[in-house]
Amino acid sequence: MKITGTNSYIILDYNGRKIKVEGEMIVGGFVAEKNTMKRYEPPFENELVTEEVKEKYIQEALKKTKGSHMVIQFV
Repeated sequence: MKITGTNSYIILDYNGRKIKVEGEMIVGGFVAEKNTMKRYEPPFENELVTEEVKEKYIQEALKKTKGSHMVIQFV
């Protein structure tokens, strides 16, 4: 899992498939809105993201940031 982003979104990259998650940077982390996880980024943009895939990405992101200075919260 590779995580990049800006103040208003993060990109979760898992095995080359990226999902953009909108949200807001806060002190010590990022609040990510699960309902914005709808599609993969190009070139896979025509594939919908299932609930199972969302949960996998969320769990991997939480595992990656656990104990770090940049904690991601999914709401």
